[in-house]
Amino acid sequence: MKAEELKEKLFRKGNTGWEGIEEEKKEEIFKYTEKYMEYLNKSKTEREIVKESKKMAEKKGFKNIAECKKLKAGDKVYYINREKSMYLAIIGQKSIEEGINIIGAHADSPRLDLKPNPLYEEAGMAYLKTHYYGGIKKYQWTTIPLAIHGVIVKPNGEKIEITIGEDEKDPIFTITDLLPHLAMEQMERKLKEGIKGEDLNLLIGSIPYKGEKVQEAVKLNILNILNEKYGITEIDFVSSEIELVPAFRARSMGLDKSMVAAYGQDDKVCVYTSLTALLEIEKPETTAVCIISDKEEIGSMGNTGMESHVFDTFISEILNKLEINRPNLLDKIFCNSKMLSADVDAAYDPIYASVFEKNNAGFIGKGIGLNKYTGARGKSGASDANAEFVATIRNIFETAKIKYEVAELGRVDVGGGGTIAYILANKGVDVIDCGVPVLSMHAPYEVTSKFDIYEAYRAYSAFWKHV
Repeated sequence: MKAEELKEKLFRKGNTGWEGIEEEKKEEIFKYTEKYMEYLNKSKTEREIVKESKKMAEKKGFKNIAECKKLKAGDKVYYINREKSMYLAIIGQKSIEEGINIIGAHADSPRLDLKPNPLYEEAGMAYLKTHYYGGIKKYQWTTIPLAIHGVIVKPNGEKIEITIGEDEKDPIFTITDLLPHLAMEQMERKLKEGIKGEDLNLLIGSIPYKGEKVQEAVKLNILNILNEKYGITEIDFVSSEIELVPAFRARSMGLDKSMVAAYGQDDKVCVYTSLTALLEIEKPETTAVCIISDKEEIGSMGNTGMESHVFDTFISEILNKLEINRPNLLDKIFCNSKMLSADVDAAYDPIYASVFEKNNAGFIGKGIGLNKYTGARGKSGASDANAEFVATIRNIFETAKIKYEVAELGRVDVGGGGTIAYILANKGVDVIDCGVPVLSMHAPYEVTSKFDIYEAYRAYSAFWKHV
């Protein structure tokens, strides 16, 4: 009996969050995740995420910082960077010189982008050529329903938004694959080469243009349809950003409805949970900042990625409008700041147990995951959180009774990955990765636990309220 009592006292508890949960709490979790699924269905691209997030923020009293002449404690502002990334802040009661509390997630997800000159005809069929974005298994993107999302911008500045394949009445599109009877050579290849990047061509039509016979009549018919509906010609693809995403809807998964299956949960699950947590805060002690970044899946480069200085510009603008800015103040603030890098982690999958180290893996249904460091091999490229900061986060979560687990991304020399954590850490911010465990990460259909989603929301709320 003494040994059992000692074990209860000393061992780390790792039971699932669903155990002993009251029906009222379960209903609360399910209600929250219904709203999350609605958000996912409206927001499959980074532009759509920013658009929907702006609507939500403005309903809660946030204003474009450009419209504010001065700022004071309690003010709520946002900054949108080229419609693909967004920063939000609530000015705190304490002096901002003492630091800010940041939670940062990313809106972009693995997908297929159209090439600049995508449209061609072959064998009486019209196709769009693509270039994959982010880390994908290419074979997963064939023979599934795909939707077209994006914008086309004409030289005169006119912007045309396109979404085809989401409404039940819309057509969908697909990338074909070989039938097994003819795939002998293909199936001998290594898995990563089974489908080649240049073969990810989207089938979009097969009816030729009616009337006099012309070459590429199917292509002409497709262009005619696009011209009649959107007023575009083939050259307009050059100034477009068009993405192909799965046409699947976000759905409850499992007989017990305990999970969410959806495209793009890496990292839209952390976008939604951090955003909704921020929108419920009033008059925080410390200035609370939420980042919705772009380009994380391809290295955070470019002027909408976190490697740019646009986020610094946002914080500097806050300082200008608080009328306290001076040389080196921004650097000082970052060195006094704390951050949760809100990015997902790979959940332990027993079917593929060999690539995980079970003692240091995240499990679905056990709460939000903390990742002290990412990187690969010998922690290469990692932001390694200091023990003191990890203890601070532990204290917040344990005091607020947040269910959490601590994990690594796979076995040593097998796994590895990165987030935006190192970018903010390089500015002097204390940072730790903190997100939802995901099954089938980077696949067209990813799986998360509803309990973990809700616990992420609670964790982010606790961080902003108590750090």
